Amino acid sequence: MELIDTDVLIVGAGAAGMYASVSAAKLNARVIICDKSLISRGGATVMAQMTVAAAIGHQEADHWTHHLQDTIKSGQELCNENLSYLLCKNAPEKILQMRDWKTDWANDNARIRQVLAPGHGVKRCCYVDFLNTGPAVARTLRGQVAKLKNINRVSGLTIIDLVIEGNQVIGAIGLNTETGTYVSISAKAIVLAAGGLTQLFARNSASKNMGGDSHALALRAGANLMDMEFVQFFPIGHLAPRLVGMDPIMWDPFRYKLGGRLLNDHGEQFIEHYGGEDGDAYTVGRDLAAYAILKECEAGRGSPNGGAWLSFQHLSKVELDEAFGPIIEKLLANDIDLTKQAIEVAPIAHYHMGGIEVNESMETCVKGLFAAGECVGGANGANRLSGNAIPEAFVFGEIAGVSAANSISETPHLSLPIGQNALSNSLVELSCHAKQKSQFQTVTSRKLLFELQKLMWKNVGVLRNKQGLQMAIDEIRRMKNDIFPNLKPASGTVFNTSLMDWLDLRNSLLCAEAICHAASERRESRGAHQMEDIPFKSDKFTKNQIISMVDGNLVSRWQDVQKLKFDLEKPRWANI
Repeated sequence: MELIDTDVLIVGAGAAGMYASVSAAKLNARVIICDKSLISRGGATVMAQMTVAAAIGHQEADHWTHHLQDTIKSGQELCNENLSYLLCKNAPEKILQMRDWKTDWANDNARIRQVLAPGHGVKRCCYVDFLNTGPAVARTLRGQVAKLKNINRVSGLTIIDLVIEGNQVIGAIGLNTETGTYVSISAKAIVLAAGGLTQLFARNSASKNMGGDSHALALRAGANLMDMEFVQFFPIGHLAPRLVGMDPIMWDPFRYKLGGRLLNDHGEQFIEHYGGEDGDAYTVGRDLAAYAILKECEAGRGSPNGGAWLSFQHLSKVELDEAFGPIIEKLLANDIDLTKQAIEVAPIAHYHMGGIEVNESMETCVKGLFAAGECVGGANGANRLSGNAIPEAFVFGEIAGVSAANSISETPHLSLPIGQNALSNSLVELSCHAKQKSQFQTVTSRKLLFELQKLMWKNVGVLRNKQGLQMAIDEIRRMKNDIFPNLKPASGTVFNTSLMDWLDLRNSLLCAEAICHAASERRESRGAHQMEDIPFKSDKFTKNQIISMVDGNLVSRWQDVQKLKFDLEKPRWANI
């Protein structure tokens, strides 16, 4: 076993993880940032093509309090407003800092261009031109990480479990997939930043490694999860015709900049029939849009492949080229001419509002364990405001890194190696599986992951009901308790995809059960949680739901939402 000693361990190397590593390293902490894939090239950030919300006041007069108001409204009374405050207040500073670090935000001279996105009262969302926001952000942060000599970057390292003594995190156990060696990491503080869990759904916009690793690690370590029922489905994910080499959620920026008409199969705009207003301007929230599309399909007015039509046919080729020149050429290469044809779109699992419960320092209830980015719950309530994901990664990543670095002075030095008693559980479990004979010779971890994805999509998707949720819970528990314990990964550890699938399944089953458990307990419809058999909001459930693991079982409790009193400041233009 390889033995490593560090001050701060960062798990996940997207925007949140990289921001955390830079912030901790600048306070002279020794930092390891690890990822099960490549540093800065896994997770959601590098895939993001859309916009970044920040009240910088470059396009219209604005103030962060108005961004906060829009965030809280979108969250439908369930935002932890202390966290929402941190996100919105600090977002402008982070956007300008990224510009100083050479992120090439689309601009008009010194002013950063900003567009109107759904749920925002003004033009507030920044972007990098030609659907390049995520890659540009990742490249910038990768450069900042590379400048700091006290950051050790480790790709291909899967964290299996955290090591806890008392209520203090003291390290982690990992597997280096390239060398096939188990790694014992002694750490005074750990930041979980491994992203969301939308890979649990058959139709999703996630990368392969977004199956809830942070959530599962936190839960097994004794931390709490909150509001796990709220999964955001991006309403206009690409459905048809076939699109090669392009992101299925690419149509959002098109609507931001150009408008676009969402139509049923009768050629009618329909959002207004469901309580929204959505003309060419595209202002309706994602939860309502996703709900409306599926209801149109239920009524027999959906597109041929089970979605809706998105039309830009009212725009000229010149207008399309001015906004998205290179992308228009790629579309034409895919035989898609937006001036002549509409495309089919449908909801797709995109973002998770719930996650790990933290305080304003991003610390969990386990001492020394922090979280950042999409895996954090609370800031977005029942429905995330468009454009809040990347600034959340920036802001929470910085806070988590600073908090982790400041905490190490309070943690006694840990001698290497970590005690065998502390690390044995995960390795013993793996060892047992490697030795036993499977009772399910035709079942593999990969196949079971596919079955889990289909189950979650069918029963825990945009539209839910009590019966479907209970069926999902029963089946997940059967998978977890009856099938999974009898799965045998292939022998060996070097680039063992069977073992990696097994580890992914271990975390995914736990996260899927947490989502279903939380959804079944919330007996109302609110935001991204829509119950067909309970189609109304209830004041009784204007509370956050907290999930813990007790003796291997998931239990939930309800707590009051953290509210914040604030006054709306007068919108103002930025002084350039």
